[in-house]
Amino acid sequence: MRKSRIAGLGSYVPERIVTNDDLKQWVDTSDEWIQERTGIKQRHWVPDGGGIGSSDLGCEASKRALADAGLEPKDIQMIIFATLSPDHMFPGTGVFLQRKLGVPAGTAALDVRQQCTGFIYGLSVADQFIRTGMYDRILLVGAEVHSSGLDRSTRGRDVTVIFGDGAGAAVITPADEESQIISTHLHADGNFAEDLWLEYPSSKEHPQCGVEQISGDHTRHFPKMKGRQVFKHAVPKMAEAVFEALAKNGVSLADLKMLIPHQANLRINEYVAKQVLGLPDEKCFNNIDHVGNTTAASIPLALDECRRLGKVQKGDLVCLAAFGAGFTWGSALLRL
Repeated sequence: MRKSRIAGLGSYVPERIVTNDDLKQWVDTSDEWIQERTGIKQRHWVPDGGGIGSSDLGCEASKRALADAGLEPKDIQMIIFATLSPDHMFPGTGVFLQRKLGVPAGTAALDVRQQCTGFIYGLSVADQFIRTGMYDRILLVGAEVHSSGLDRSTRGRDVTVIFGDGAGAAVITPADEESQIISTHLHADGNFAEDLWLEYPSSKEHPQCGVEQISGDHTRHFPKMKGRQVFKHAVPKMAEAVFEALAKNGVSLADLKMLIPHQANLRINEYVAKQVLGLPDEKCFNNIDHVGNTTAASIPLALDECRRLGKVQKGDLVCLAAFGAGFTWGSALLRL
């Protein structure tokens, strides 16, 4: 059975930069408080006022990924779009990207709703379609517009200071002699679904989101997170996912050129890399300090930036790892 590879990468963040000091106009916080807990100095947000969605950011990242792969929109046979911030509740955001990018009508479009692990889940799906021979050219996108859905008050501080907007894209094609997606590994545990979630809108309720859910102190339409619980689970699960990928393929940490973890919190990534895995700083790439947590976009954003900086090159062994809402977690081992 043939294998797949990442043939092109692209990323995009909005021009607007929101620093930790900028957040003080809404939130009782400080640059020191945010950096100490998250490692974030700034993030990119779309302009206030609306009109820009995840598909718009994904479109820009996709153009760059296609150019990097030497392909055009007409060459794409399937779109996989990972996001927790869709343009609309339905239809899926992938079809809006298809229209904006100019991918031909009739091309398959699939949305993935696995939050922070969305890109790895999407990569696994794309890998299987390539391996079976069903498709030869798949566009995988992770894109988020978080800023329009955050509680910009001190009440929502723990979540609001973390998230940024952005998009990353990858073109997946059959492998060549140097590059391949070696394996992917996916996991979930729904016992902790409410520890990081958005409660409303909910199809369980009628109406799906009423005045009682959004008025006064009832802000159940904003994301909620139990930070300590997330940290407690994220560290061992991400490490386990890395070890799983290495063991499956008979390679060691010493063989890795780079670990690229989901950019949820720099403190989580530092603990996983240094304390659990024992990796030196130069073998774990982080960019959360200047883009924040971009959820499904974070891994392709980091991978593209890492490559552009020359820290990884074609043929290098790279491990991707993520943990997020669900709880879901996973990893992917690849030759870039």
